[in-house]
Amino acid sequence: MTQLVDRTITVLRAEHDMLAGLVRTFTDQQLASTSGATEWTVAQVLSHLGSGAEIGRAPIARAAGETVEAEDNQTIWARWDASAPRAQAEGFLEHNGRWLDMVEALTPEQRSSLTVDLGFLPEPVPLLTALGMRLNEVANHSWDVRAAFDPHAAVNADSAAVLVDLLAGPMGFLLSFLAKPAELAAPVSVAIPGAGLVIDGAVTVVDHLESPSATFNGPWEAFVRLVSGRLKAPHDNGVTVEGSVTLDDLRRVFPGF
Repeated sequence: MTQLVDRTITVLRAEHDMLAGLVRTFTDQQLASTSGATEWTVAQVLSHLGSGAEIGRAPIARAAGETVEAEDNQTIWARWDASAPRAQAEGFLEHNGRWLDMVEALTPEQRSSLTVDLGFLPEPVPLLTALGMRLNEVANHSWDVRAAFDPHAAVNADSAAVLVDLLAGPMGFLLSFLAKPAELAAPVSVAIPGAGLVIDGAVTVVDHLESPSATFNGPWEAFVRLVSGRLKAPHDNGVTVEGSVTLDDLRRVFPGF
């Protein structure tokens, strides 16, 4: 698990560096563009990521022994929502950078042993789960930003590989929030590259399937976008599903966030 923690932190840094490089070049008009999350502008996506970094830093810092002043989430969101688009973009750079600096500074012992009280789950979770949930947000919302300007945008391949491992392990519980298995009339098992998806009243990612009833033909990044509701036209070129379900069937199971 420690290796997966390290991999997750590494791809989170890569995500930040890639997105920060773009954000620093954006004009005001680009910040006002509709993002891949069509209900938000690019600046609003960055605001969401930035406020999430500000809120998410505190519980990890407390778990590591730092004294952190508490601030109500609603107050933080209201401050970000009231900011101008340029300030939202700059705030993302600042707060996501601070979040990353903190987790990169965690010792090997902390990376393997910390538990984090995120406040919205029934009990504290291992650090890996907290990091994985942040990666799920960052990887998909980074795609939202890039998809505003690039019809061929993809989730970072290394991030997608880590997310598939996380969904097959400590972050599997997230599928119960993201998926609507009742959309399918019968159980299915879908082969994906190097893993499998089982929908049978619940939804599970497994590391192997013996006899899948369908096959998802696409890379890991496309599967990650399927799970997050982002594998839609015109961003689904080349992805097909063969067998007992269709791609549209799977889209209904994963309506997105």
